[in-house]
Amino acid sequence: MNKKLLDQFCTKHPELAGLRDPIRQAAEMIIKSYTGGGKLLVCGNGGSSSDSDHLVCELMKSFESERPLDKSLKNRLNEIAGARGKFLAEKLEHGLPAISLSAHTALITAISNDKDANLVFAQQIIGFGDENDILIGISTSGNSQNVIDACITAKALNLKVIGFTGKTGGKMKQYCDVLVNVPESRTAFIQELQLPIFHILCLIVENHFYGHKN
Repeated sequence: MNKKLLDQFCTKHPELAGLRDPIRQAAEMIIKSYTGGGKLLVCGNGGSSSDSDHLVCELMKSFESERPLDKSLKNRLNEIAGARGKFLAEKLEHGLPAISLSAHTALITAISNDKDANLVFAQQIIGFGDENDILIGISTSGNSQNVIDACITAKALNLKVIGFTGKTGGKMKQYCDVLVNVPESRTAFIQELQLPIFHILCLIVENHFYGHKN
């Protein structure tokens, strides 16, 4: 865990310094999951759906640190496809596996139409979830039923759950192993405070596995 990055974050965002411990716990939990071969499953509604996609984006490709492929994989690409394989070996990079459960339009609409709209994330947890994985549930109120149902399903499958909410944590907090509840009550202000937390988590986790390019 990179204490320096977290110190810098708390200095830059003093309004979030009170969340230092849950942010640290969330980062350590994610690092442990990845070390054990796990992945992140991320979900939310509306703006929180966009935040889910954003978080996955920063994890699945380089954020601030270079993530070169292993030499053996580079060699394998060269062997398979010659010049094109060399191009792939130079351009591709390692990713930290993460899936935005908000991104699967056909599947979401099928679940909503055939089963129940509140099950759009929980059903995906059944299909994607493994014990080493983590569910990240994002809900400004903490009361989004489809996110709560995802948390319940994740707990039943022995996944760890990290919740991102506003001040109260809502109903969701009882199902979270780590709750990061920013000190705001209005949706827009909650989302404004959540964004730098997503970024520092990505920086800490990426730094652990790949080191900062600077």
